[in-house]
This record gives sequence, structure tokens and C-alpha cells, in this order.
Amino acid sequence: MRRAQELTTAFLRSTVMKVGSGFVLGAALVGGVASAVVSPAPAVKACVDNKTQAMYLSPTGACAKTRTLVDLGSGGINVKAVAAAVTPSVVTVSVVASSGSGTGSGSIIQSNSTSSYILTNNHVVEGAAIGGKITVEFSNGDTAEATIVGRDSTYDLAVIKVSLGNLPVIAIGDSSALSIGDPVIAIGSPLGLSSTVTSGIVSALNRPVTTGSTSVTSFIDAIQTDAAINPGNSGGALVDAQGRIVGVNSAIASLSTSSTSQSGSIGLGFSIPINEANRVATELITTGKSTRPVLGVFFDNTYTGVGAKISSLSLGEGAAVAGVPAGSIIRSIDGFRIADQVAAIVKIRSYAPLSVVSLVVDLPNGGGSKTFKVTLGSAPSQ
Repeated sequence: MRRAQELTTAFLRSTVMKVGSGFVLGAALVGGVASAVVSPAPAVKACVDNKTQAMYLSPTGACAKTRTLVDLGSGGINVKAVAAAVTPSVVTVSVVASSGSGTGSGSIIQSNSTSSYILTNNHVVEGAAIGGKITVEFSNGDTAEATIVGRDSTYDLAVIKVSLGNLPVIAIGDSSALSIGDPVIAIGSPLGLSSTVTSGIVSALNRPVTTGSTSVTSFIDAIQTDAAINPGNSGGALVDAQGRIVGVNSAIASLSTSSTSQSGSIGLGFSIPINEANRVATELITTGKSTRPVLGVFFDNTYTGVGAKISSLSLGEGAAVAGVPAGSIIRSIDGFRIADQVAAIVKIRSYAPLSVVSLVVDLPNGGGSKTFKVTLGSAPSQ
């Protein structure tokens, strides 16, 4: 039973963050906040069945004669409408393995005539990776066995597959278009309670968060939300006012001081941005493996000042090719302030391999500040 509790609350495991006079277990945060000002997104279309009143997303903006076309999000968030449209695309993921059992959530991101792919967290299904059973429960109560397509512990993401076709696929949003204050809805199965819907806002962006066990650490450039996220929500969808997934719910901050005690939402939940998650998921579906970007530096773990100090570089990798000298201290990446090496790792891993980033560094020996354009390399993810 202890392992079942640990797996259900796996997204609470992490390093410790000091908040006020207490400690937060479950997500370590550093760094600042950044947001972008964007134009309002167009409304997403959905079809309401005239007989059953069931709602379905309409990617084409057209409906059958037996259904009525409606707009989602054109006049602010409509939680009832969005929940009705999106809930069929969010599932409960149950795992039974020799090491224990537990539940999480997932979102259907691809479906063809014979099979469907579901995006979830790695920590939800990792127990079944070396032997176990994964069962998916849909919003209508139907169940199906699932297999692991691929996992990425670096990003705490996984894709599983069920042999059922033509399932409702969740609409993919654009997490880079989010701004602080945008309304969002979290959908998942907290504590095994399937199709649970909570609402809130984006309360911060670009939060450097580390999660995972002591042996495997995941780095997330997270979306922070006050929509209630609890044990079992892991892998579920964070959607915008138009019903599009913008994040994968993955971690919560907790006031608990025990690594084994369960704790509920305190209004600090964290999601993996969908732009990042969708890239990894697509690679996992296509090849069974995924990649991560590489800056090509080693950080000085003894440095305690502000920024991330480079102790050495990898020859032939991006930073060395760009001319960044060892001993430099990274102050910002593409305008985002870097508080320490965790913030630097999180920010770099938010990019796709081969992206070009702008590093502002303090040169060694009082050499002043300099900006370098670095092309990130690529390496297999864990």
C-alpha cells in the first residue's frame, strides 16, 4: 500500500523550496516571471448533439445536421461548455506493477482508425515500464489496456497507446501565447476521481521547477496556475478558454514536511508547456525516443552567487563554437533572468534542439558583459 501511495503522489517528490518560514515539498522553484502580450485568440468551434446535448470539438468549424455549432471562449471562459467538450479527450490512467499501483491522468493527442495515443507524465507509468499493467478509463466509463510507446524522464513525459480508434482528440493550443491572468481549466482524475474539472488563472510563467526522485530529476519551464491540482491530476490537461490543451499538469507545491504524506492543492500547481510536451510526444510516437537541446557547458556546483557559472565547455558544442569562455557567468537567456544553474538548465531545455539562443554573460576576470548567439546541439533524452 505504501508504494501505491507513492505512485499516486509521485508528482510531489522533489527537492525542497523554502517559502516564508516553512518549506515546500514537491517542486523546487527559482528565478523570475515573464509574460507576453498577445492578441486575443479566436474562438474554437464545437458541435452540440441536438438529442443528447453531448459536445464535441469541431476542428473544421462544421457540424453534422444533427448537431448545432457553438463558439467556445468568444465571450470569456465558459467552464461548463469547455468541460463538456474536452472531458471526453481526458482519461484516467491506472497502473498495477510489482512495485505498487496508482492512478494518474492523460490526454488523447492522436487517433486513427485502429489506435490512439495518450500523453501523460513519465512518473505516472514508469512503474509499468519493467513489467506491469496499464489500464485507461474513458469519461464514459469504458476501459482499455494500454502499452508504453515511449518515455522521457528528462521532461517527465510519456506516451501510451490503446488499440481503439477514432477517439476524440484534444485540440492543441500554443503555450507561448499565454499571459499571466489568462483563465485556464485543469481536467484530470485527482485521487482517482475521473473527469474532475477545476478552474483558475495562469498565475506565473517560466517558473523553473524540478521534480522527480533522487536518481532522476525532471526540469520544467513551468506554467504556474491556481486551478486546483491534486494527487492523480498528473498527466492531465490544462486547457485555455477555447478548450485547447496548453499544459500537462505535473507538480504541486505542498506545505507538507514529510516525503510520504499526501497533501492537496494550496493554489500552486505547475504544468509542462504544451509546445515543449508536444515536441517530445511527437518524437516518442514517431521513433519511440526523444531528444533534448544541449548548450555544451558544465556548471560550477560550488558557485553560490547570482547566475550560472560555467566551469568548462564541451568541445565542438554550441557554447564553445560561439566562443563563450569557461569561467563566464550566465546572467540571462533570451532576456530571461537566470538566478542559478537550475534556472539555466530549465530554460535551455525549454527549447528544441538546434534553436538559436542569446546568452548574456559576465566574462571571467572582470571582463565585462557580453552577448553570445549560441546554436543548441541535440542529444538523446533519458
